[in-house]
Amino acid sequence: MKIDFTKNSDGLVPAIIQDAQTKNVLMLGYMNQEAFDKTIETNKVTFYSRTKNRLWTKGEESGNFLNLVGIKNDCDNDTLLVTVNPMGPTCHTGSATCWQEENLSSFGFLTKLESIIKDRKNNPENKDSYVASLFRKGINKVAQKVGEEAVEVVIEAKDDNDDLFLDESADLLFHYLILLQAKGFTLADIEEVLKKRH
Repeated sequence: MKIDFTKNSDGLVPAIIQDAQTKNVLMLGYMNQEAFDKTIETNKVTFYSRTKNRLWTKGEESGNFLNLVGIKNDCDNDTLLVTVNPMGPTCHTGSATCWQEENLSSFGFLTKLESIIKDRKNNPENKDSYVASLFRKGINKVAQKVGEEAVEVVIEAKDDNDDLFLDESADLLFHYLILLQAKGFTLADIEEVLKKRH
């Protein structure tokens, strides 16, 4: 890996720290050649601290190390993307990230959809909501809908109409998200089970 430590007069390059699992950005630090070499040697992320004016291994005092998973450099060879498995909070304030955000898995639009479903569960009095009406009918009705949608996916899988197959697959996933919420779980819980199996 060619890293251009000479672009800045201080010999430092930015190192963006990203959780290898959640893909969330945790912090930004700076590395010189010596910090980079120590990171590779120890598998624990080490920076050059501009305030301490020395090498600094994240977690050397707190125990909240950033265990190295991988490093990539950008197209100009002057910025690093460092993927890690964090051992505890990353920020010195105790927050999971230096932007005071939780370090949770996000599944894009599915996470947004989960949030809407959770709101419908918590506010079932919404008479115009299909999801709220399912929650009002109880777990048996929700589970029944998942079963019906699963059968429809199987039927469409045997035919050649891709649009119908995708529509029924979306219906199945949608109703499964409702069932997860009805049981008090989320996609993140399923992700954890799959990680353990992997």
